[in-house]
Amino acid sequence: MELVGVIGGGTMGAGIAEVCIKAGSSVLILETKPEYAEAAQARIEKSLARGVKAGKLDQEAADAALARVRVTLDIDDFADRDLVIEAAPEIESLKVDIFQKLDKVVKPSGILASNTSSIPLIKMANATQRPGQVVGVHFFNPVPVMPLVEIVVSLVTSEETVTAVTDYAKNTLRKKTVRAGDRAGFIVNALLIPYLTSAVRMLESGYATAEDIDEAMKGGCGYPMGPLTLIDTVGLDITLAAAESLYAEFAEPHYAPPTLLKRKVDAGHLGKKSGKGFYDYS
Repeated sequence: MELVGVIGGGTMGAGIAEVCIKAGSSVLILETKPEYAEAAQARIEKSLARGVKAGKLDQEAADAALARVRVTLDIDDFADRDLVIEAAPEIESLKVDIFQKLDKVVKPSGILASNTSSIPLIKMANATQRPGQVVGVHFFNPVPVMPLVEIVVSLVTSEETVTAVTDYAKNTLRKKTVRAGDRAGFIVNALLIPYLTSAVRMLESGYATAEDIDEAMKGGCGYPMGPLTLIDTVGLDITLAAAESLYAEFAEPHYAPPTLLKRKVDAGHLGKKSGKGFYDYS
């Protein structure tokens, strides 16, 4: 898989592109506006520069990696891609539309993958004429740091596709992989989201402060980060979308998004990326 495409150059998309170019792949990123394309390029350049400053890679390697990435506004440029990884916002209708378009553009042998954190993969697979070549490759933020990739397999994903993307993630990107079935939340979010929303409910009820909730889970359970800080890091909007997807799938009360989480998203308090979430980062 030498030719890789990434749909979306936001935090996740740029991170995915970065690990691919550092591993030697040629990467094409799709964005929707020139200013978004510039921002995607800047994210990758800034991250690589941090890596050089930290001594994790040398300047020559960073320059070589940058030479392997290009941002485009034209989806038709993806015709030659071996693997395309969709990293668009967690909106089901948007992802389905993207897969319909990719199916018409990408060469017949190309694999179409989604980085969705919670939306059932089969809904995207059914939007294509190649459902056996649709697979989930769920990275975690920040992608260059987090070692895990969930390989999500729908009822119609072929074993050849699973083998190909697993091999790429393990042997080219040097990630750890786990295989998950096609249920909302997969493995990590199905366990993580109820924990996070329980912390929000505890705060909402006045049972404990945000600081005490986070400190309790760090000091009492050995977690490196408290749940509310983690939500701020992931994004309140991302957490809400995952909770809504889980609740829609299973209709279990502990998956229901807390009112406070919904109101903060409505207010634009999305966490570190907006400058305010459960904590103030301004």
